[in-house]
Amino acid sequence: MPSKTTKDSSKMDQIIAEARRDQEQRQKTYRERALKMFPWVCGRCGREFSGKRLRELTVHHKDHNHDNNPPDGSNWELLCIYCHDNEHSRNLESEWHDGPSAGEEQDSGSTHKPFANLEALLKAKK
Repeated sequence: MPSKTTKDSSKMDQIIAEARRDQEQRQKTYRERALKMFPWVCGRCGREFSGKRLRELTVHHKDHNHDNNPPDGSNWELLCIYCHDNEHSRNLESEWHDGPSAGEEQDSGSTHKPFANLEALLKAKK
């Protein structure tokens, strides 16, 4: 039995390593293309990057689909690592909230109307 478990785990390790290599190669390709297409400026905070600090500039996929890499770069924007983390954390946080998404109408949830009879009360006092 232990030899089968060892085989399974080594095969799993091999699959994971291959997937990571493929992902790194895809990232290098579209990152290099994006750096040639766009100015080295963060699309959110406007900071400029060059030299060693250029590695802090990342490619963000606007539709969050890392496989959607059109040749014209229309799905990309360059963001610094801080703005990129902020962008992704905003999406994660919104999944935890029950409130409406952007553009949705908010349901008040409350039916109590404390000033419903105010006009009648004020008229009665006159």
